[in-house]
Amino acid sequence: MPDKQLLHLVIGGELKDVADIEFRDLHKVEFVGAYANYAEAYQAWKGKAQASVDNAHARYFIIHAHKLLDPADDEHDHGH
Repeated sequence: MPDKQLLHLVIGGELKDVADIEFRDLHKVEFVGAYANYAEAYQAWKGKAQASVDNAHARYFIIHAHKLLDPADDEHDHGH
């Protein structure tokens, strides 16, 4: 039986300040991809992080989206 899909998103871009997690321009945030497990997401993250090593403000992140998904929220969104 296959493992349960655990949705992970990888995004990145330039931060305003490396001491904080605030992007310089949200319109330029890169959506790298959606992955079914952490291992796949980590490989994508690692590739992007290594490719952007020359830019001190560039950072990539793995979002554990499966922890944020709540089917109950969908019902509220459709009513507005």
